[in-house]
Amino acid sequence: MVGFVARRFLYIVPVLLAVSLLTFLIASLLPGDLAYVILGDQATPEKVAALRHDMGLDQPLWWRYLSWLGHLLQGDLGRSFRTGQTVLQAVSERIPVSLELMLMAEFIGLLIGVPVAIACAARAGGAFDRFMTGSAFAMLSMPSFLVAILLIYLFAVELHWLPATGYVPFTEDPLANLRFFVLPALTLALAEWPGIMRVLRSDMIATLQEDYIALAKAKGLRPSRILFVHALKPSSLTLVTVTGINIGRLLGGTLIVESIFALPGIGRLLVGAIYTRDLVILQGVVLLVACGFVIVNFIVDMLYAVLDPRIRHGHA
Repeated sequence: MVGFVARRFLYIVPVLLAVSLLTFLIASLLPGDLAYVILGDQATPEKVAALRHDMGLDQPLWWRYLSWLGHLLQGDLGRSFRTGQTVLQAVSERIPVSLELMLMAEFIGLLIGVPVAIACAARAGGAFDRFMTGSAFAMLSMPSFLVAILLIYLFAVELHWLPATGYVPFTEDPLANLRFFVLPALTLALAEWPGIMRVLRSDMIATLQEDYIALAKAKGLRPSRILFVHALKPSSLTLVTVTGINIGRLLGGTLIVESIFALPGIGRLLVGAIYTRDLVILQGVVLLVACGFVIVNFIVDMLYAVLDPRIRHGHA
């Protein structure tokens, strides 16, 4: 197991280097001049030239990348010219919001999708299976902003059960914090559970046709034990993949949902950096999100080895 983890860890090193290079190129090759953006109305040829020299913008692209990578390895992602904050400070203030939203949304999505998938697989082709499969297709066709508006109208405007916008830190008032997160997390979960349900349902239907399942039935094992012990675990590999991809995607913040519900997360930070052309913040946030996605996929690979020992022994 240690050797398997070490090999997988070595694989992600060149991936992270490629991610850093692509992130740097994306920010560096955007149209416009950062020096003009920073100076604004005070931009003169002399001031622009001096600022470009101070920031190293007059150096070759490869040298700027190596210099930026050197600072990156020391934990320095740069500082916003607009707010004066470092990238790490800006991200550390907002990442708890996005993480809480991501975890709540994924938990609700799994809480809905997994039981529905098991019930559909147990009675494949039945009325419940057809109804939930159709419902999943319907939910997949609804954009998240429309779901958010419908939930706000129902639970905030009509029923007055939950607040529509705002944010309270968990350390100040845990109950109020959870109330503000229910609607945005439910918005995301309603888009997540159909994919979870369809993937797990398909895998479980295939698993239930295996010979060892027929043997378990012949031995007189309870249907619930067959479903949850013998069929669910080997059917979970694709589910782990989908969950990892969802978590990696949500790490970047959900731009639309965070904007609609006025949550100060990574998504709104990224949108603000784009609007103000704060390329330092934009570059740093994109890099951290991309690295988070790579790390999540590394964790998914480890979960594969836990679920299926053949993978870590190279005999899958």
